[in-house]
Amino acid sequence: MATTHHRRLEVTVISGEDLRIKGRPIKSNAFVTVMPDSCGQPSSVSSTKLDARGKSYPSWDEKLHVDLPAGTRHVVMEARRRSSSAGDKLIGTAWIPVSDFVGDFTPENYLRFLSYRLRDAEGLRNGIINISLRVVASSYKGTLSCSSRLPPPLPQFRMPVDREKHSGTVTGGTVTGGTVTGVPVWYPSQRRA
Repeated sequence: MATTHHRRLEVTVISGEDLRIKGRPIKSNAFVTVMPDSCGQPSSVSSTKLDARGKSYPSWDEKLHVDLPAGTRHVVMEARRRSSSAGDKLIGTAWIPVSDFVGDFTPENYLRFLSYRLRDAEGLRNGIINISLRVVASSYKGTLSCSSRLPPPLPQFRMPVDREKHSGTVTGGTVTGGTVTGVPVWYPSQRRA
């Protein structure tokens, strides 16, 4: 079993704006689920409580904790409405790139306030979700999942040189050792109408 680097996120789901179902403003019982995009593997899912009074502008101001396995590319937030007769209906989904809050030069506990557009099941704009988040802990425990795979390596451009004539490769007109380190690329200087 391989171990990987995990992060734990503290996501505060603050509020929603202009939430609708089939073009109509919702009336009550909106909630939000937060989970890592885990490529079909079981993952942690956290949910807010229902907002019974906020209508299409609900307010939760609720902190949720989500484990984020290494290699996860998105955090998925779904706004839903609970109905006693029809069950839970999807209002909209936001796919939050992990690169929005991990990977720059800010410290791990840095608090970010972010807003994301929700998209309904047909991909149409359907309100906004306002959140704050921060990475609160890191560890090296867990298993490698399909979302934890490393991205494919970048292609390497190499060109062998005739070893009988040269003892290496040609780089900018001079012989160096092993491979060509520069590949000419053509860029058009002007477009013709």
